[in-house]
Amino acid sequence: MKMGENAATKHQQAFELGGGFAPQGPSKCFDDDGRLKRTGTVWTASAHIITAVIGSGVLSLAWATAQLGWIAGPTVLFLFSFVTYYTSCLLAACYRSGDSVTGKRNYTYMEAVQNNLGGFQVKLCGMIQYFNLVGVAIGYTIAASISMIAIKRADCFHEKGHHNPCKVDGTPYMVMFGVAEILFSQIPDFDQISWLSMLAAVMSFTYSSIGLGLGIFKVAENKKIKGSLTGISIGTVTSSGSTVTETQKIWRSFQALGAIAFAYSYSLILIEIQDTIKSPPAEYKTMKKATMISVVTTTIFYMFCGCFGYAAFGDMAPGNLLTGFGFYNPFWLLDIANAAIVIHLVGAYQVYCQPLFAFVENTAAKYFPESKFINHNIEIPIPIGGYKPYKLNLFRLIWRTLFVCMTTVVAMLMPFFNDVVGILGAFGFWPLTVYFPVEMYIVQKKIPKWSTRWVSLQILSAACLIISICAAAGSFAGVFSDLKVYHPFKTMY
Repeated sequence: MKMGENAATKHQQAFELGGGFAPQGPSKCFDDDGRLKRTGTVWTASAHIITAVIGSGVLSLAWATAQLGWIAGPTVLFLFSFVTYYTSCLLAACYRSGDSVTGKRNYTYMEAVQNNLGGFQVKLCGMIQYFNLVGVAIGYTIAASISMIAIKRADCFHEKGHHNPCKVDGTPYMVMFGVAEILFSQIPDFDQISWLSMLAAVMSFTYSSIGLGLGIFKVAENKKIKGSLTGISIGTVTSSGSTVTETQKIWRSFQALGAIAFAYSYSLILIEIQDTIKSPPAEYKTMKKATMISVVTTTIFYMFCGCFGYAAFGDMAPGNLLTGFGFYNPFWLLDIANAAIVIHLVGAYQVYCQPLFAFVENTAAKYFPESKFINHNIEIPIPIGGYKPYKLNLFRLIWRTLFVCMTTVVAMLMPFFNDVVGILGAFGFWPLTVYFPVEMYIVQKKIPKWSTRWVSLQILSAACLIISICAAAGSFAGVFSDLKVYHPFKTMY
């Protein structure tokens, strides 16, 4: 055991001195780039994707379907799933530059853009990707706090009756979630959070299944399917007390596109997930299978959750299916579902933020290679379980803690779940899910300009850009509407 560790240490030192490439080819312990053998499979990759995809976005799908109606709602869900799968396969083919099997590996989404497109596009991609990751962290903080509040309110309704307002302040729950994320953010990297991803994936199925089951039960109880072919009617009085006008109908429909786009967004961490997969077979082949499994699974869930939620509540479908209190009983089942959401979002927060953490820490190490504060690890022995000592890095501790604090404060300042989800979906969908994968694939496969395939890919990209612009407009309109009656740090649910 000791000899193996010494060999690994020497190989890693050679790898670092060699600027990131091992001085020898692949072996039993190391991959072709000199890094320790990757162990990821189609199932671990699927778990990572499902953890990232089936997040808080699934809970707004009944609301999104209600804005679009029985024809457009399911159709848009299916189209987004197809586009996501197709462009994810294009992106998976760009994990290695040049040859898809033996080419140089790209460890991050931005590195893939740099090696395929270069120039200004790298800076643009980095800005969009990391802004989106920060936004997702804020959105998940809001969603987790709403679910914790829902547990408190469900118990209150059970004790005091449904007519009691049961008002709860959201700020303490955001702080609680932030503290949990500070602790989990000290896990060094992606490879070491696979257990958290597995747990989070189980939790996502748990609350999605409960939401689906409650929707089916509500439809059976109503003895009819609510909703209309064209979605929410003009003149409908919403749960907030406002009346839907013609203009609001358009904005809400656009916002629904953003909510659905957000529910499918995971491309920005696809390369990082692919970098955990072992080979042979070639990583892109495994990733295509994982993408198919994940997208089919999530689409089935999304169709059921969105459609049964709409069938149960019609125009009055809540913005968040499990916290909008369309359901009151059984209250203990709602508590289990919302607890599962919180556990899932703890894991999903980390899955999304690890690429950002790695980028900042690797950049700092590159610019300050002699700094002990940035590069020195303090080994802390773990007395139980025979685990290796935990390596505490002071820079990692301080920077990740400050990041979590920042996202928590912003979440307190702008706690609008549906609006934030719509903005994130609109802002990230076209550039990260469609534009960059399409452009990189064209370069990677040397597709001739104005060829049939090139034109088809550009038409797909242009159509998705128009959808993103519409979704952004609708979501910002929602934010401006909410800000009219909002008081910072005094959010009551």
